[in-house]
Amino acid sequence: MTNMVQFSEEQTRADLARLLTKAVEASGCTRCDIARGAQVHKEALRRILTGRRSATLGEASRILQASGVRSQQALTMFLLTDADQSADWQGTEIGRFLEDFLTAMPAALACELGSRLQEVRPRWAKGTAHRVARLLSDHIDELERKDVLLGDVFLEVEEAHHG
Repeated sequence: MTNMVQFSEEQTRADLARLLTKAVEASGCTRCDIARGAQVHKEALRRILTGRRSATLGEASRILQASGVRSQQALTMFLLTDADQSADWQGTEIGRFLEDFLTAMPAALACELGSRLQEVRPRWAKGTAHRVARLLSDHIDELERKDVLLGDVFLEVEEAHHG
């Protein structure tokens, strides 16, 4: 059991180091600037980025922030997916969407389900995720159709106005 725990700790440290390294490299700032902004000694930052030292939650958050990354978004994605997915979605619209979505979800569930909240089963999570994704896809398709229709209407109005 200890070997699995140790492996898990080493793997998590390496994954977090990869996430933080990608953020630091993408920032365009020097490591000294990141260390200063994160209030972490530059040698400690080096060891964190190489995976030789575990970062505390506060240190990881400050390193991400000093790198110009939304730390809550990156760390949430890191915990729920992996370092690569988190790094790929840093600073993107989908990353921001997921941050806002996951922040709003507990209150939305409590509001919509009320006393039935305790009836929710973990086995429904994957199917619900796919259903929400399909709903979002349908919503985007609908918005695109409306944009096309509105674009055609504006084009006709503009042509009539100039013609």
